[in-house]
Amino acid sequence: MESNRERLLRAARRVVIKVGTSTVTGADGKLCAERVKPIVRSIAELMKSGRQVVLVSSGAVGLGRGWIGLHRSRLSDMVTKQACAAVGQSLLMNAYKAMFSVWGVKIAQVLLTEDDFTNWRRYSNLRQTMEKLLGFGVLPIVNENDTVSTAELEWLGTGSRSPVFSDNDRLAALVMSGLEADVLVLLTDVAGLLRDVPRATAHEAGSNGESGVIAFVEKITPELKGLAAGPSTGGRGGMQTKLEAAEIAMNCGGTAVIANGNDGKTLERIFAIEKVGTVFLPSQRMKGKRRWIAYAADVRGRVVVDEGAQRAIAHGKASLLSSGIVRVEQHFVPLDVVSIVDSSGKEFARGIANCTSEEAGQRKDAKSEAAGKRSGTKSRVVFTRDNIVLLEKS
Repeated sequence: MESNRERLLRAARRVVIKVGTSTVTGADGKLCAERVKPIVRSIAELMKSGRQVVLVSSGAVGLGRGWIGLHRSRLSDMVTKQACAAVGQSLLMNAYKAMFSVWGVKIAQVLLTEDDFTNWRRYSNLRQTMEKLLGFGVLPIVNENDTVSTAELEWLGTGSRSPVFSDNDRLAALVMSGLEADVLVLLTDVAGLLRDVPRATAHEAGSNGESGVIAFVEKITPELKGLAAGPSTGGRGGMQTKLEAAEIAMNCGGTAVIANGNDGKTLERIFAIEKVGTVFLPSQRMKGKRRWIAYAADVRGRVVVDEGAQRAIAHGKASLLSSGIVRVEQHFVPLDVVSIVDSSGKEFARGIANCTSEEAGQRKDAKSEAAGKRSGTKSRVVFTRDNIVLLEKS
């Protein structure tokens, strides 16, 4: 496992790094240059070594609040948060421009909304633009466009979950997935995933001085998720969202690292192959469109299938016919991504629909099936096997 970590980190050529609000801003609502400048220097060194880097940075709302002079308690309504984001985003980019220019690194601002992920064409266009920026040797700095998008801000206020991303941890994982990056680094205000009791799929840290940190994770289990705390102070996510992001990275064939962003040498230590933070080892690699179906697409409908259809999809990797659908619970149209659930309501797959929900719901009973056979009619193919993605069993 140790040798795998070393091999994967040494070989990494494309890296996505996410820094959280608690790292970017101080308690006074101003940018914390003491913490950010070492990260900037480390990113510049990574780029100098031949690696391509994307930075996903939080902090716009916090900086805007500090600049306007609002107390944290004033961030209770959506419009105020969006106004703070509008002010803070320019402050954030100006600060990054000044700091990266010292190292000769050119930057680009990339503000994203859910539609940039949920729509396949926009998702593909986003990837092409990011690829071009990386090809030019430019550092893309990514954030959600909070001024017009409310998904992440609504999560901050209510805790409700967005269907695509509700925090920059998941956003960073989706960017990594779209770019097929090798490593996702999530910098936070703790040393990594902290141990509670030993787990079969996690191993304690060695002699890296980070007592209580789980060094390696091969699979994210419900028990590991139970170790995660709630949102961080001043931030939107927390360890739970970082585990979700790490799981996406693992399932896309990448490596994820959760480590302390307040230590100015963390990035250097990670890519110098020192034992730092928690490393999540890759488990599989989905192809581009399958990754999009599983993680980025906006699920627009839901169908319940019978046991035979479930077995055929899960074990036979078959297409789903209308005859295997028990009922349709939500409306959808062709090319929508639809949730496929078993008789107990548990989602086990997703697929791109070939037809409308009304057509998919035309289930034939035994009598009509017999009549269909006599007349030569066949059950409709609702999802072809190439457009179905099995979700990992929990």
